[in-house]
Amino acid sequence: MKKLCLALTLAVGGVALAEGSLLINGAGATFPFPLYSKWFSEYNKLFPSLKFNYQSIGSGGGIKQITEKTVDFGASDAPLSDEELAKAPGLLNLPTVLGSVVVAYNLPGVPALNLSGPTLASIYLGTITQWSDPAIAKDNPGIKLPPTAIAVAARSDGSGTNYVFTDYLAKVSGAFKAKVGVGKSVKWPVGLGGKGNEGVTGLVKATPGAIGYLELAYAVQNQMTVAAIQNADGAFVKPTIEATSAAAVGVVVPDDFRVSITNAPGKTAYPIASFTYLLVYKDQTNKEKGPAVIDFLKWAVTDGEKFAAPLYYAPLPTAVQTKVLAKIAALTVQGAKSSAGK
Repeated sequence: MKKLCLALTLAVGGVALAEGSLLINGAGATFPFPLYSKWFSEYNKLFPSLKFNYQSIGSGGGIKQITEKTVDFGASDAPLSDEELAKAPGLLNLPTVLGSVVVAYNLPGVPALNLSGPTLASIYLGTITQWSDPAIAKDNPGIKLPPTAIAVAARSDGSGTNYVFTDYLAKVSGAFKAKVGVGKSVKWPVGLGGKGNEGVTGLVKATPGAIGYLELAYAVQNQMTVAAIQNADGAFVKPTIEATSAAAVGVVVPDDFRVSITNAPGKTAYPIASFTYLLVYKDQTNKEKGPAVIDFLKWAVTDGEKFAAPLYYAPLPTAVQTKVLAKIAALTVQGAKSSAGK
């Protein structure tokens, strides 16, 4: 890998730089932020002259910034739509790892909880408003549930976590699909809004009776209680790395990687799982940054995968990894093939 070098001013985008450093700017999903932060730190140890400035602003913001080419890469938990691709010709979404959206709750005295898809959808539709509701009791035989009001927490920003969560609920509830639908930004019928996974985490922790959805790593790091969710085979499954990986078993991943793995079949599959993506242009227009971005991508989906499991993400299945590496090898810099990523 060639030495990375570019003379820059001492401060770019709020990040202090030594002369001779190269700054790569990115923005987007909060869902993979714990892992991406680790990647940037570890990669910087290998190449001290290369620094990353990543804005964890949500998938919607990341897609907007990479579309406008104000960053070098974007990040999203939702695959790009036809409309988004039309606005950004040549933009690719490359899977990096798999993660789970978990349902965390704040209900002292109830350390374990099961929730079926229709029950969870009804909570977010506002038709189930108390924890002692018969539908929740049916999912949890033998558990004493308090008559506490449910405080619903949802993402207020455009996010891939929203997309994954609504994609699941729309598959298991016709009422949810009709009233709310699927999207990175939706109009929630009820609840409090929190910005980013961090915002929803804070709301649930601070509000007795609250329920919210967030990425698994945030729940573990904040010692939150999470529900087991009923999957397509009828089993109630807790979110784990193994259960996240199981959601991708047998899924045919197309060449453009735009695929949903929510509510996947399999007794051990966790039903609210997804790939998360880095967004880059097939042709890199910056002759200094382009090779650096390509080299980093290759490292991330090979050597970088070993950092996934310790942070509660599932590494890419081998078949998907092979496809991603082929896409990376085909990236160009200013229209020419690059030795980077080979």
